[in-house]
Amino acid sequence: MNNKSIATILLGAALTLSLPVWAHSDDYLDTLTAPHGGQLRMAGPYHLELVAKDKELVLYVTDHGDNPIATEGGVGKATLQLGTAKARTTVTLEPAGDNVFKGSGEFALKPQSVIVVFVKLPGEEAQSARFTPLKAKAKPAATKKPASKPAANGHSGHHHPMQH
Repeated sequence: MNNKSIATILLGAALTLSLPVWAHSDDYLDTLTAPHGGQLRMAGPYHLELVAKDKELVLYVTDHGDNPIATEGGVGKATLQLGTAKARTTVTLEPAGDNVFKGSGEFALKPQSVIVVFVKLPGEEAQSARFTPLKAKAKPAATKKPASKPAANGHSGHHHPMQH
């Protein structure tokens, strides 16, 4: 076996072993306390936090290190399915300063409401995430450390290749 083959095998093994560390499941994210009291989801290189109230949606965008990502020049929309009926409502999300998108419309959230958010930031690929903002919260992670330590936000110091 030549050096190129060995390097390829080692790289493949390293990527396979590290991939689960990069992704956080929705169930795991539901155990974390979101900075603004919303629900957290991963979407490509971003963490999205949706704060949803009747008639208003606020979406915070950060990288995987929880650093704010500017939304200026970006576009977004949210598709809401408010109950078990097929009726859907679409809300346009507009940049609202710093790392925030906001939108409003005529809707009332229910426990079974599902909100799918689509965002496109300048020069980046479009991303989406599915939220269930009134779903019962999962039990919080057993222990939390102060926010200044990397493990406090669920990250163990791993590297995300697309950090901004």
